[in-house]
Amino acid sequence: MRILFITSNRLGDAVLSTGLLGYLVQQHPEARFTIACGSLPAPLFRAAPRVDRVIPIVKRRANRHWLAVWRACIGTPWSLVVDTRDTIVSRLVFARRRRGWRRLPGRHKVEELAAVLRLDPPPPPTLWLTPESCRQAAALIPGDGPVLGLGPTANWVGKEWPADRYAELAGMLTRADGPLPGARVAVFGGPGERERSGETLSRLDGLPAIDLVGRTDPLLAAACLRRCHLFVGNDSGLGHIAAAAGTPVVTVFGPGRPEVYRPWGELAAAVTAGRHVPDAGTDEGMAMMATIPVGEVAAVARRLVAAGNAAGSDG
Repeated sequence: MRILFITSNRLGDAVLSTGLLGYLVQQHPEARFTIACGSLPAPLFRAAPRVDRVIPIVKRRANRHWLAVWRACIGTPWSLVVDTRDTIVSRLVFARRRRGWRRLPGRHKVEELAAVLRLDPPPPPTLWLTPESCRQAAALIPGDGPVLGLGPTANWVGKEWPADRYAELAGMLTRADGPLPGARVAVFGGPGERERSGETLSRLDGLPAIDLVGRTDPLLAAACLRRCHLFVGNDSGLGHIAAAAGTPVVTVFGPGRPEVYRPWGELAAAVTAGRHVPDAGTDEGMAMMATIPVGEVAAVARRLVAAGNAAGSDG
């Protein structure tokens, strides 16, 4: 049995689709998978069980990237095509069965994706780590002590909580009466985010810091985030990875749609600006983010750490 799974080129959306892939992996133990996804989330899908091939979706003008994906898929008779993008590819390849995405306004993306296979309740996002990624993560974050993960960047500055707020939050959470006393602070960021992430690192004021900016791909970031006891970040793919890894997550939202794109799970929560505008401009977005108080984020973080500790003791 051969299954073609078409998902997003964006990291966060691709992670949210992993629950659907995980369901297919469990339901069809004899199946072999081909995944079409963006280049950035590709490492996460290469680690999934029984994946023969990952086809990177490299954006081109006039949607010509779909022609490249079609050419890579047309020679295979597919048992099932699951298309979370409702693309032309799934209509033009040979397939016994096809399942396509349809928009469900106002529903969380995980619920919308589950509707592709008519699943209720929706399967939660999941990740598959490799032994090598776990070894690398243990080298980057050694030992067993508490670790606070921070993701101070996003895909644009209008979604970023100010660096001084992250530094103040880290101090509150790691002090003696905080939920993570004495914790090391791991700062995550992409290769092009050194300057903005560095501002947070420089403000940690002697806290034990682990600089992971530009040192991980999504798979290694997932393994590192699994070693964290809490992750706090902006609306970005890292929050979705952390939630899928089972780490308690607080996402700070200004512009955006938390009802649709917040990280999924019982140990995930979103803190939003009091005046919420989904499609704000950069200046308006930065102003919105600046209104979110450190104390509110810290209170939510404390609750999630306690819930994570309780879940760990039960398991």
